Amino acid sequence: MRLPVPPRLASWDRIGHPDHVRLTAYLDEIEHALTVTLKATADHGDPLALRLDVGLPGNVPLLVGHDLDNYLFPVAQRLAPRIGTRLTTVWGTKGHGSESWIRLEDARSISTPRSDIIATAGHSAGQLAAVRTTASTDRVAFKQQIHNQLHRARHLPEGPVHLQVSLRSGPHRNWLNLWKPTIDALAPVLGSSRPGRSWHPRDGRITDLGLHRHTDPELGHDVEITIWVSPAQVT
Repeated sequence: MRLPVPPRLASWDRIGHPDHVRLTAYLDEIEHALTVTLKATADHGDPLALRLDVGLPGNVPLLVGHDLDNYLFPVAQRLAPRIGTRLTTVWGTKGHGSESWIRLEDARSISTPRSDIIATAGHSAGQLAAVRTTASTDRVAFKQQIHNQLHRARHLPEGPVHLQVSLRSGPHRNWLNLWKPTIDALAPVLGSSRPGRSWHPRDGRITDLGLHRHTDPELGHDVEITIWVSPAQVT
């Protein structure tokens, strides 16, 4: 369905700050717009998929800022109390356009690459990497472990990027909190927006993003991450 209001980026400002107020109003509108869908999906326990297509004004640089995960995170976080762990895949796109759209529907299962191969396989179409982390997301070690295991990665050519991230973790992990620190560690493939400073990838280049959740009780506190990145096309 078409969004009733323009998409809003995540805000870390204090409660009452104008940006926080606007974000809260936007999320209220989204939750209201999805009321029928949320009620319909409450009747079953099947996995759900969320998709947000962001339309940006033509004068806004498409590949600088407006990071897709920062659009997706507040929406997924708002819906989480209603749908819980059934949200298993989240998609986002951005492009120039006058309208934005959001969908919530049943997820469809597809095969995924093995995530126990700690290696990077690159070719002209893109790169596949599988890494494993043992640290908490609130510690720099989480990002550093991912970064270190991408030592064989190549920078993608200039232009828009398609990124998919499969996150396999124990049931106690909040997978939404894994998104940002994982993407922050991807400068080896995305390039750096602030050379000389860590954890500032050029993630504004990502115009097509998929985030996928898998639960494995045997992993304990560890997280297995499969990363597929390739050049994208903007229509």
